[in-house]
Amino acid sequence: MVTRGYAEPDGSTVFGDIGLSRLTEAGLTWRVLHEATAELRADQLADADAVLVLGPERVTESALPASGRLRHVARFGAGFDAVDTVACARHGVAVTNTPDAVRRPVADSVVALLYALAYQVVVKDRLVREGRWAERGRWRGSGLLGATVGIVGFGGIGQETARRLRAQGLRVLAYNRSHRGREAAAIGVELRPLEEVMAQSDYVVVTVAANPDTRHLVGERELALMKPTARLINVARGVVVDEEALAARLADGRLAGAGLDVFTEEPLPPGSPLTRLDNVVLAPHSLCWTDQYTEAVSASVMASLIAVSRGEQPPETVNGPFPAGAWPRTPTGGANEEKRDRT
Repeated sequence: MVTRGYAEPDGSTVFGDIGLSRLTEAGLTWRVLHEATAELRADQLADADAVLVLGPERVTESALPASGRLRHVARFGAGFDAVDTVACARHGVAVTNTPDAVRRPVADSVVALLYALAYQVVVKDRLVREGRWAERGRWRGSGLLGATVGIVGFGGIGQETARRLRAQGLRVLAYNRSHRGREAAAIGVELRPLEEVMAQSDYVVVTVAANPDTRHLVGERELALMKPTARLINVARGVVVDEEALAARLADGRLAGAGLDVFTEEPLPPGSPLTRLDNVVLAPHSLCWTDQYTEAVSASVMASLIAVSRGEQPPETVNGPFPAGAWPRTPTGGANEEKRDRT
């Protein structure tokens, strides 16, 4: 099954061609769910061996059919905060994502936001379009020579971002909840406590994974540590940053700017104060969506789906590996006896 929110019945998607034909060539059948729902239901997946989650649809324990046929939840992208991975593991359902495929596109989008903020690209575009040419002197950019960038969350995306920034001669600090000393040293990054990263950085980039422990990891206290001239970039998840506190600081000048591709509520409500601020660059959780992003993520997710259909351990399992003898699971009722009729 392919979730309906980002896909049409014929398999076309907001990402473009995601290569569903590869499933057909591998002897698998697929179809797009008839109904778009924020949370998947067990009745929608009753006949599925796998579900390809294209968007933000939630997969809770109640979505797992009692038949035990479902064996695989595949996320198109890196984030899996909307999937109950513990419940899936308990029911023998593998959850996969595509972390390697998204690292470069997301890191590139961080650099795009950083330059847009440093050179006031969005507001200067607006000055031209609105005939406000005479105001250009108010919007001088901030040169990057000698700038310090702090990365909150030094996983795959954080490290890929650091490589790009270090190649441009920027000083890079990073905070990670687990030790990443070897990776940091290899790139030339200085690991620091969160408080130091917030206080010393001219740009703070948030790439940490969203989970209950990281909700509002960057809250009022952390924002208060930032320089008034600093800017914050969030490409992780909206809930990681206290959006209300951030908007207040941006509005009264206690923070110079922000570049945001993610929000607490998506789509961002039209009445959000963020939409009225000139010092904020906004993107609709799609800044990294390029042709190369689609190609890389599609190849990864299709490889995982095909691997599971063949009884192999998928390459990117986030709730495993499953112990020997427990995976692949043999569903009850013989629903999967015919390999070539898998959905």
